[in-house]
Amino acid sequence: MDLFSEDVGVPFEAVRSFHPQVGGSPTNIAVGSSRLGLKVALVSAVGRDRVGDFVLDRLSREGVEVSHSPIKPRARTSLALLAIEPPDRFPLVFYRENPADVMVTIGDIGEVPFASARALLLSGTALSSSPCREALMWAAEVARGGRARVFMDLDLRPDQWRHPRAYGLAVRALWPRLDVVIGTEEEAWAALGEGGEEELETAIARALAPRSGPGVFILKRGVRGATIFTRDAVPQDVPGFPVTVVNTVGAGDAFASGLLLGFVRGRSWAASVRLANACGALVVGRQGCSEAMPYLQEVEAFLERYPQGGAPDGD
Repeated sequence: MDLFSEDVGVPFEAVRSFHPQVGGSPTNIAVGSSRLGLKVALVSAVGRDRVGDFVLDRLSREGVEVSHSPIKPRARTSLALLAIEPPDRFPLVFYRENPADVMVTIGDIGEVPFASARALLLSGTALSSSPCREALMWAAEVARGGRARVFMDLDLRPDQWRHPRAYGLAVRALWPRLDVVIGTEEEAWAALGEGGEEELETAIARALAPRSGPGVFILKRGVRGATIFTRDAVPQDVPGFPVTVVNTVGAGDAFASGLLLGFVRGRSWAASVRLANACGALVVGRQGCSEAMPYLQEVEAFLERYPQGGAPDGD
């Protein structure tokens, strides 16, 4: 559950009321993808508590299949509180003591039809703890053995890792089971374990070179849009859209939902990333995460205003 401040523009300690909604990156992506018309199932877990009841009820109302998300009696459903101070301050406090979502085991998900899905999207945060780490790796292996393409949103949360280098080690162990990777520049450096004088573009190209790993890396660049890296082509920049920032939290999740929609519809990576940029732009201009995710008709109307990206048509 996310509790979003209803007092926009005030410091965290001055907030007087919060609005509850479903939260967490994978859950936001599930809601966003469902609103775009995709058939979505969430593989996670909640505690046997009222917060978990809230989460499962809201997800079901959004059309997200939750039968593969077990209830963990000895764990708690996670909670986050967020203040809104546009354009660039969004203080976030996590309550993740003994969180249910990282308690998912291989046994919990043995009946999930990963191999028959069109796409499986994994969260980097799910690699932070066992037994969820092993369950995630098993899911990726099963999915890649079928028809599914395996996506990973790098989703770096430094406070969830015991050592700064543990994140990169975990991602690189999973690397051979991935097809598409999504991340920011900071997340890319952390995942690839590169540094020094080398350019990030060079590091990404080296990571994509082996045929056993992912062939696509989508680098999110904020207001500059995104860059597509593929194994056998030059990088391609896809510009973003002009927006007035209300809240940046959740924009990356909306981006992932749009990218999945483009992929499932058979669009090119450039067209898919443009769709993803539009979803992110719409969420940046709104308050909230899951409740801010756009519906397909909103995204299509937005793109009609920007036929070439950049300024609206006719401006």
